[in-house]
Amino acid sequence: MRKRNESVTVEHERAAAAAAAAPGPLDKGCSLRRSLRLPASAAAEGMKRPLGRRYGLWFRLRKLILWLLGMYIAIPFLVKLCPAIQAKLVFLNFVRVPYFIDLKRPQDQGLNHTCNYYLQPEEDVTIGVWHTVPAALWKNARGKDQLWFEEALGSSHPVILYLHGNAGTRGGDHRVELYKVLSSLGYHVVTFDYRGWGDSIGSPSERGMTYDALHVFDWIKARSGDNPVYIWGHSLGTGVATNLVRRLCERETPPDALILESPFTNIREEARSHPFSVIYRYFPGFDWFFLDPITTSGIKFANDENVKYISCSLLILHAEDDPVVPFHLGKKLYNIAATSRSFRDYKVQFVPFHTDLGYRHKYIYRSPELPRILREFLGKSEHEHHH
Repeated sequence: MRKRNESVTVEHERAAAAAAAAPGPLDKGCSLRRSLRLPASAAAEGMKRPLGRRYGLWFRLRKLILWLLGMYIAIPFLVKLCPAIQAKLVFLNFVRVPYFIDLKRPQDQGLNHTCNYYLQPEEDVTIGVWHTVPAALWKNARGKDQLWFEEALGSSHPVILYLHGNAGTRGGDHRVELYKVLSSLGYHVVTFDYRGWGDSIGSPSERGMTYDALHVFDWIKARSGDNPVYIWGHSLGTGVATNLVRRLCERETPPDALILESPFTNIREEARSHPFSVIYRYFPGFDWFFLDPITTSGIKFANDENVKYISCSLLILHAEDDPVVPFHLGKKLYNIAATSRSFRDYKVQFVPFHTDLGYRHKYIYRSPELPRILREFLGKSEHEHHH
C-alpha cells in the first residue's frame, strides 16, 4: 500500500513538473515573439546597410564631380601648354567622313563625269584633286583620261575652284551634292584636299593650305584660257579663299569673282562663337587660354582684314540658322567689305537664307533659288570682267 502511494506521489510530482515546464496559451505567443525577435546587434546592422549604400553612392558621385571639375580646370592649362591641340581642333583634318570611300574613285559617289588627279605644290607635298566637268560634257567624259579632262578646261565653260571647310574630305556628302548642282549649271568644278586632309600628303597649316590653293588656281589658269575662273570657299575654306584672293589681287591676277559660303570675320571671333566654346566662354582668361594659342600656332584666317585688299566681285551666302558659324559674323564681314574702298568698282552682295528653310551650316546647295542667284551675280561679274 505504501509502495503504491509512493508511486502515485512520484507520478504526481512528475506531472506537476511537466505542467510547470509546458507553456500556457499566453506563454506560447510570448515565446514565439521572443524567438522571432532579432538580437540588438543584428538590428543595428540592418539599419546600417541602407545608410552604407547611400553613403557609398554619395561618395562615388562626389568623386565623379571632383574628377569632372578637375578636368574642366586642367583642360585650359593643357591647351595653353600645347597649342598644337588647338590647331588640331581648328583643322579637324583627322576627322575623315565618310570613312570608307576610295578618293581615287569619285564615280563611287555618283560623280561619273569626274577625274581624280594628284598635284605637287611643294617637295614632299602631294594633294588629291577632283575635276568635275559641266553637264553638257558628261557623255563625252565617260572613260576619258586625265589629259582629256585637262584639255576640257579650255572649253567655253566657266570654272569654279571650290575650297572646302575643316573636317572630312573632298568626298563629303554635302560637298558632292554641291559639285552636282554647279556642274548641272554649266560650271567646271575643281576641288582638292589640302595637305594633311584625305589622301593628300603633308602637315596642315594656314600658310600651306593657302599655297595649295594658289598652286591649283595657277594650274587651272594655265589650262582654262580666257574662261572665267571663280573661287568658292565654305566655312574654314572662306579663310583660305580670302588669303588666296588677296594674294592674287596683290600680284594683279584676281579671279573673276569670289563666293563665300558661311564665312566668319576671323578665326578668333569664330572660335569664341563656336558651340564647342560654350562651356568655357565665361571661364576667367578665356582668350588667354584658348584664343591666344591659336594665334601662337600661326592661324589667323583674317577675312575681315583680307577683304580690304580684294578687288573683285564678292557674293556672301549665309543661313540664319547656321549653328557653327553664327549668321551675325557673315553679316559683319559683309558690312566691312561693302564699305571698303577696294570694292568701290565691284559688286558686293549678301544673300541670307531664312531660318525656316533649315539650311543651317552646309545645306545651302538645296536652295531652289541658288541657280538664279548665281546666274544673276556671276553674269554681272562676267560683264565687268569683259569690260
